[in-house]
Amino acid sequence: MEDSDRINEQTFSNGDSYAGDFKGILPNGKGKYTWPDGTFYEGDWEEGKMTGKGCIIWSSGAKYEGDFSGGYLHGFGTFIGPDRSVYKGTWRMNIRHGVGRKEYPNSDIYDGSWKEGVHEGNGRYCWNSGNTYIGNWKGGKMSGRGVMKWENGDIYDGSWLNGHRHGSGIYRFANGGYYFGTWSKGLKDGKGKFYPAGSKHPSLTLFSDTLGSDDSERRILSQTSSMSSKELKTLKPRVKRSVSEKISVGGILRSSGRISHRTTSLDEGSIFCDCDKGLICKNLCKFLHASDEGQSKEHEGSTVVYEREYMQGVLINEITRNSAELPRKGKKQSKFSMKEVKQSSCADIFEGHKSYYLMLNLQLGIRYTVGKITPVPMREVRASDFGDKARIRMYFPCKGSQFTPPHRSIDFYWKDYCPMVFRNLREMFKLDAAEYMMSICGDDGLRELSSPGKSGSIFYLSLDDRFVIKTLKRAELKVLLKMLYQYYNHVGKHENTLITKFFGLHRITLRGGRKVRFVIMGNMFCTELRIHRSYDLKGSTVGRFTDKNKINENTTLKDLDLPFEFHMDKLLRESLFNIFFYLLLYCRQISIDCTFLESQQIIDYSLLLGLHFRAPEHLKAILEPPSTISSPEGVLAYDGIITQGELMIPPNGLLLVTHEPSFVSTVPGPHIRGSTLRAFSLGDKEVDLLLPGTGRLRVQLGVNMPAKANHKVLQGEVEDSMEVELFEVYDVVLYMGIIDILQEYNLKKKVEHAYKSLHFDPLKISAVEPKLYAKRFINFLKKVFPDQP
Repeated sequence: MEDSDRINEQTFSNGDSYAGDFKGILPNGKGKYTWPDGTFYEGDWEEGKMTGKGCIIWSSGAKYEGDFSGGYLHGFGTFIGPDRSVYKGTWRMNIRHGVGRKEYPNSDIYDGSWKEGVHEGNGRYCWNSGNTYIGNWKGGKMSGRGVMKWENGDIYDGSWLNGHRHGSGIYRFANGGYYFGTWSKGLKDGKGKFYPAGSKHPSLTLFSDTLGSDDSERRILSQTSSMSSKELKTLKPRVKRSVSEKISVGGILRSSGRISHRTTSLDEGSIFCDCDKGLICKNLCKFLHASDEGQSKEHEGSTVVYEREYMQGVLINEITRNSAELPRKGKKQSKFSMKEVKQSSCADIFEGHKSYYLMLNLQLGIRYTVGKITPVPMREVRASDFGDKARIRMYFPCKGSQFTPPHRSIDFYWKDYCPMVFRNLREMFKLDAAEYMMSICGDDGLRELSSPGKSGSIFYLSLDDRFVIKTLKRAELKVLLKMLYQYYNHVGKHENTLITKFFGLHRITLRGGRKVRFVIMGNMFCTELRIHRSYDLKGSTVGRFTDKNKINENTTLKDLDLPFEFHMDKLLRESLFNIFFYLLLYCRQISIDCTFLESQQIIDYSLLLGLHFRAPEHLKAILEPPSTISSPEGVLAYDGIITQGELMIPPNGLLLVTHEPSFVSTVPGPHIRGSTLRAFSLGDKEVDLLLPGTGRLRVQLGVNMPAKANHKVLQGEVEDSMEVELFEVYDVVLYMGIIDILQEYNLKKKVEHAYKSLHFDPLKISAVEPKLYAKRFINFLKKVFPDQP
């Protein structure tokens, strides 16, 4: 045996010792290394590093046996923690990564995928209580599509986010009842249908298929809420206030021992899964549909169905129907489905051209012009930047050219209006050029929305919900270009403006000369909070209502549909309407914005108002059911909701707290710009909005504004309707902005329209004067936001 290969033993100056093969002065081959604290490794070495097969036992009692590489746990191996938990699976540089199985000391078991030490991908988690979850994980929490089965027999199949039911899903109760609906962060939130035990329900297979098995996720919005486009199509989960509601996978993951005093500690959150993605997705439906067949005969009897609406876990409306009244399978999908948006498709036709091509053309053009203008050094805009010659024109043949790339769309001509002005506007609104392009021009494309008005315009929404793209008529484009100089100065002077924020103006010319004009705007409803109701308010009574039979979750309602008055903190309200000075902050923003629109001869604009409802403490009595189902443990149960003495809602719907920049996100959004508002109730200090169970948000004009909503119930309203209102006062978070600002005043046309309609509505007649329109508009909003009683 040569000197480099002989077995030897050596003690180092730091107290470590090694016995085994050497190569020169480095351990190489087989050997045992012992640290002063009693930790030792025995196995393969390669030039001084643990590489190959081996076993390491820490002084804490933790043990790993398996593959090593370069001194790291790397490959396949079994880890037994000091708490006697067992992980068997793959590792990457001391961290569980890949697939594996972990048995926790409390007898919980996880089989599935891991990423950087936490559950990510597909996996199955079995709790020692008997509850089981099979589905998708992200960052150690249940996120995406998944099925949860509780020990009592209840099953949920649907969407998850950060460990909570969030999105669409189906909940089957152990007694055979079903709830098809939507959830938000673990609470029922939105419309759905409840089928009691014994009633006939739709095919579960049909609904399950709509849920899909792809867990690809997109980041939302708002901050909020971040769901994949496929998740938006799914049906959602239900609220169950039992131990199952308190699942916290993150709390299960713990760190364990170390390799040596020089190495990183092990994260102990993984498990082994010998099944691939296909097998897991196949098992997703086994829980839910195993009993579907057995229930079919029972369901042939009863036909009663309850159409329900929840807000933050509180039941606010319920209509009892016979299932024969509901649309049958194969007909148009119920209005309670969560198809929020229609995905762009080659089947969508716009004047003989596919709107899918318009989307591709728009993305190509924006990518080109924003990329071209961004490297230009920043400078103040000049008069010439607003002129007729302030255009960028380009031809985009599908085969590509010297200046443009080849593409999959049709040939088109592109025009970018006033590029330097809109570049400076984006800078003014604190939008990063790269993020702007990625949001609109990313590979995932845009989502096409149905038009909320009568304009016939096509609307696109970026997948991160930050931007709305709307097609314009030629007259609307002319109005925007005409007012652009004054608009630029107005938004530069008034950072709190509620007027729509514009980021780009473009035109696509298709073969045959067809021109399509686009404007890119900020989405004021880009928020992590769910917008439960939206209203388009003009202050008029002529035609300002919505047919109740046509209302769904995504309908933008009108003036006569608004049953609320909103009471706000004194200073928050004054920031909207009154005049006062405070540290050079000049408020009464709605009046200022209306004065600007009046100067531009603009009429027919409206306030777009979005409401997010919260459930305050005084509503908890509403959750007391009309009848209870006795259970062996004496636990209150109603519609499958088990309280076990817990509150169904947070102790407070919302709270105003002193503003602390380090606790709120300072990332600017397309609708967020301006000062943090002050509240009278907190001693005239800047404030944040604290939402228990959700987060902390910065309060700005038109963004995250808290209020109390009073619902005026008319006499006879309940008696004359099958719809039952369950409460009248609750907390809301408001989002608002002035929209439709491209309708220019035309005296003759408006006078003729007002009198020919034979509706002698004061606002309609006064609308012939922009000044009177603004006055009526503001007076109406002051009634909607009255002073505190």
